Amino acid sequence: MSKRKFAIHNKSDKPDNIVYKEQEIIEQCIMIESQLPSFMIDYFLYLKNAVALSSRLAYLEDVLFFCKYLINETNLTKAGTTSDITIEDFNSITSRDINNFIGNYCARYILKNENSIKVMENNQRTLSRKKSSLSVLFKYLYRDEVITKNITDGFNPIKLPKPQPDAIKRLDIDEVVSLLDLIDSGELLNEKEKVYWEKTKYRDRAIFVLFLTYGLRVSELHQLNLSSFNFHRGEFKIYRKRGKEVLMPLNKTCEKVIKEYIEHGRPNIDSDDFVDKDALFLSLQKKRMTIRAIRNLSKKYTSLVMGLDKDNGYSPHKLRATAATSLIQQGFSIYDVQNLLDHDNVTTTQLYAAHKKDVKREIVKNFEWLDK
Repeated sequence: MSKRKFAIHNKSDKPDNIVYKEQEIIEQCIMIESQLPSFMIDYFLYLKNAVALSSRLAYLEDVLFFCKYLINETNLTKAGTTSDITIEDFNSITSRDINNFIGNYCARYILKNENSIKVMENNQRTLSRKKSSLSVLFKYLYRDEVITKNITDGFNPIKLPKPQPDAIKRLDIDEVVSLLDLIDSGELLNEKEKVYWEKTKYRDRAIFVLFLTYGLRVSELHQLNLSSFNFHRGEFKIYRKRGKEVLMPLNKTCEKVIKEYIEHGRPNIDSDDFVDKDALFLSLQKKRMTIRAIRNLSKKYTSLVMGLDKDNGYSPHKLRATAATSLIQQGFSIYDVQNLLDHDNVTTTQLYAAHKKDVKREIVKNFEWLDK
């Protein structure tokens, strides 16, 4: 897809950068839809009106992947391109064909080109999403009488591993302290890294303090603008999943590190480019930091603190887990933490609360009234 530059005429409450990002995703969706059979139009309309943009794109990618599989790996169609697949082809597909696609092909497949062979292996969660994409597709085709059978009842179940509290990766309190000390001092960095650290230390500290205080998702932090913050009211605005607009209170620490970054670390931008001009966190090239750059930053500093290889450092999502666990250990209720972190289900938050039970166990274990 060729990159197109959009002009934004924005009368909504959303910042221009979010409107721009959403339009980029919409363009990707439209491009994929143009490659799919025309009889799927009702499915496209459903996705457009009923699911989040990111989910719409993921579902369409899964369906396109399935259609390419039909052409390249099966005898279920004689079509030469994905858009040429017919209703009759889909009517001939059985639940057994879908189970073979998800359970056999998608679990591990090969991507070949002239120079390399890449083995692609998917986990249960990815397979579950592909199953969900196809389930919704076939249900809608059956509901609208495009196909004659509802084959979704025959799809094999996919058992997802139950999350275990002990498997949650997060930083301990002393590691958090060491992390913030490292950003302030640059002590464990080599000479080359210190050159960059001198230019970015205020920015990096603000990023980590926000992650560790609020448990922000990386996308939420990436979207932050200068205009997101109202220091007079002591609050800032974030946009969460499904476009939810949320006001977050600023504590003194966060206000201090952000103001110091804006005053001492953030470069001035003369450009009229609306995408970057209002961005809070900028790269050394004076562009909005990418999500990939933020992830790399997180892995770099956490790996140094834990004495690990850079590739084994912690992602921003593990900083989110660190924030959740730390808040619960400080005595905040799981419902308050659920609200702060925007968990859909309190059982997610309860996973982090399990660590608090370990603390109780240690207290009781070392507090005996009777001698042995």
